[in-house]
Amino acid sequence: MPEPAERRGMTVAEKIAELQDQRARLLLGGGPDRIARQHKAGKLTARERVAALVDPDSFQELFLFARHRCQMFSMADKELPADGVVTGAATVDGRLVHLASQDFTVAGGAAGQVHSEKIAEMMSLSMKTGSPFIFINDSGGARVQEGIDSLAGYGRVFYHNVLLSGLVPQISLICGPCAGGAAYSPALTDFIIQTRRAQMFITGPSVIKEVTGEEVTAEQLGGPGAQMNYSGVVHFVAEDDLDAAQLCRKLLSFLPQNNLEDPPRLEHSETIVADESLNTIIPDDPKKPFDMKEVIYRIVDRSDFLEVQPQFARNAVIGFGRIQGRTVGIVANQPMVLAGALDIDSSDKISRFVRFCNAFNISLVTLVDVPGFMPGVKQEHGGIIRHGAKMLFAYSASTVPKVSVILRKAYGGAYLAMCGKDLGADYCAAWPSAEVAVMGAEGAVGVVFAREIESATDQAARRAELIEAYRREFSTPYVAAARRLIDDIIEPADTRRYLAYALEALQNKRELRPEKKHGLIPL
Repeated sequence: MPEPAERRGMTVAEKIAELQDQRARLLLGGGPDRIARQHKAGKLTARERVAALVDPDSFQELFLFARHRCQMFSMADKELPADGVVTGAATVDGRLVHLASQDFTVAGGAAGQVHSEKIAEMMSLSMKTGSPFIFINDSGGARVQEGIDSLAGYGRVFYHNVLLSGLVPQISLICGPCAGGAAYSPALTDFIIQTRRAQMFITGPSVIKEVTGEEVTAEQLGGPGAQMNYSGVVHFVAEDDLDAAQLCRKLLSFLPQNNLEDPPRLEHSETIVADESLNTIIPDDPKKPFDMKEVIYRIVDRSDFLEVQPQFARNAVIGFGRIQGRTVGIVANQPMVLAGALDIDSSDKISRFVRFCNAFNISLVTLVDVPGFMPGVKQEHGGIIRHGAKMLFAYSASTVPKVSVILRKAYGGAYLAMCGKDLGADYCAAWPSAEVAVMGAEGAVGVVFAREIESATDQAARRAELIEAYRREFSTPYVAAARRLIDDIIEPADTRRYLAYALEALQNKRELRPEKKHGLIPL
């Protein structure tokens, strides 16, 4: 394209000054008034979010001068700085990331063809360089003026989401509206961090609260009597944009750059001190709950545990911690909720997390206190068999180091689903309080000794006697240890030491599987 006539006589210095003027104008996005409105709404601008997330002075913006090609609906002469999305590369804690941050001050952050092409180009660079991709969402949706071209742009982003899946970590920050088809890109990423002011929906704002995983009032969900909805779409809820950026930085600190690297190992003390408080954390009454998170805090470095989806399927706990500086993915039952039983939602929650950890070389630590799969017609009709099978598949398919510790109950199929020895656990230990059995003693006695109890003079006393005998003979960890279903019975105080030694021994684990395109998880 020939140089415009007005530029032909310009000196180099004048052209540099022109560049500086254009850059300064474009960096203002939608201009001071719209930036002020963004701040008044309690939100940062696209570039302010990037600055909060990345290391100081590390951001290199790409495609600042990109411009849409739409000629319809008065768009031909309409300038949209950076086409409404800030894209580039930066470092977080010295490690490379590529990112895109939608600019709501420019046409409401609406996504047109060039807008989406910029995002997809960043994803391609993530793939080429083996670096995480971060997408900060704040958009009213597709740019209607561009019609199907905007839809094609979305399609390209979705396609690249899938290309990156399992290759590099993908994290979405929802800091404003994320409407319609745009919501599917975050749904295809590994983790979603949403601020409390943000909105994420397909068909309308009336369902905004359903996707946060946060408990809300009935009035917020459509009036008195409305059912609470915990959809599990969002993994972390942040107070504001700054909090979302800090959460993202912390999450990245646990993760490797890509699927060919191990997570970074931090400095740690070589001395491991036994924690005597763990010896008293299990109640004497097997029906009495305890908080599994207290166990987790005591076995990870500096009690630093980043829980994932804390408000969704709370009968299961998942998240990242470190043991002797090594990142581990922790999966645990939570006896405080539904007695720690596995249901549809917790099965999905655990399965997805296990598959993420396996994709990115993160060792799995499983803490077991599970009375079984949740019974009931609602669970059966909802497909608990299919959902529970996801856990069996996810753990069996995982080749990363897997260490399980049975704290108390480990009953039936749920015992297997929580990474029992036969599902590939490399190390499996039990506390003295562990009960490994097909079912609880109370249920088993009712089946095995039904006639004997019926014929007893004092049925209650005979039942209690048989329950105690069954528990003594079949529900102790020593029976499982004798059959090598567990490798060791350990004192609870030594759990951290046991895990540290097991992970050290497994650091070079290699497990070959039959060559195939991929397995068929029961989705």
